[in-house]
Amino acid sequence: MLLRALLLATGFVAVSPGAAGASGTVGSGGVPGMAGAVGARGTGVVASAASVFAGGAASAPQRVITLLPSLTETVCALGACDRLVGIDRYSNHPEQVLSLPRLGGLEDPRIEALLALRPDLVIAPLSWRGIESMKRLGLTVLAVEPTTLEQTRASMVQIAVALGLGAERGQVAWQAMEGQWRAAAVRIPLRWRAASVYVEVSTAPHAASASSFVGEVLQRIGLNSAIAADLGPFPRLNPEAVLKAEPTWIVASREGLASMRQRPALRELRALREGRACGFETREFDLLVRPGPRLGEGALLLAQCLAQKP
Repeated sequence: MLLRALLLATGFVAVSPGAAGASGTVGSGGVPGMAGAVGARGTGVVASAASVFAGGAASAPQRVITLLPSLTETVCALGACDRLVGIDRYSNHPEQVLSLPRLGGLEDPRIEALLALRPDLVIAPLSWRGIESMKRLGLTVLAVEPTTLEQTRASMVQIAVALGLGAERGQVAWQAMEGQWRAAAVRIPLRWRAASVYVEVSTAPHAASASSFVGEVLQRIGLNSAIAADLGPFPRLNPEAVLKAEPTWIVASREGLASMRQRPALRELRALREGRACGFETREFDLLVRPGPRLGEGALLLAQCLAQKP
């Protein structure tokens, strides 16, 4: 339970059923959260956007609440930030949303406060506890929780349709991100092409495997995850498994990287000793670990880090 609550903040699903050690406390020094359990829900999107919005522009939702950082960012990337009237505890981008009412997290939704805002659309993660309550109370809920890039694309389109903006608006936002991935791939120095990258999302440690959307982004820009796909998207690993993977590069939050240097086993990683590590401030690390419209920016940030190492 604690893991799920902590994992909400970065806005993605982090625990894979069957992944070794998928329970416990997570805290990668400022990376407090992804949501729910991977693999239990298939498509990652429940509720048809067409069933949420089926009218003309005049009837499009104007009072929208988002309950996951990546969902907040998606609404804003689609040009509908001004329709937001409430957000979850962890949404922190763009600056325009920072003054909005906060409605709790995955495990402690503030239902009364949400109702008081009179939303005509609530966009929530599938694992949010308040979904059924909201439906019983007659609110319109679009439940979206992408765990792969394809699901991320689909969710952007569904949210655009639910907002009355049309599917094309979602596709345009996705294509903009694809353009950023292509630009990032060009910026990866030849010497690091196809390099293995260990992305640590918590000090447990939980890492992003090749089957996670983080691993998929790495592939898009010419890199590879050091962690095998068959371990689940975000497996909890023992230090020996990380050492055995022998990553060429290490990526983590700045606090997580500092912690890694203090851990007896992981501080022996060759990449760490030789300075092939990217430690990002929390807000920068968010770009890499939220399945939303800023994954392209995250890729560019990573490419910039790799290009700085001789």
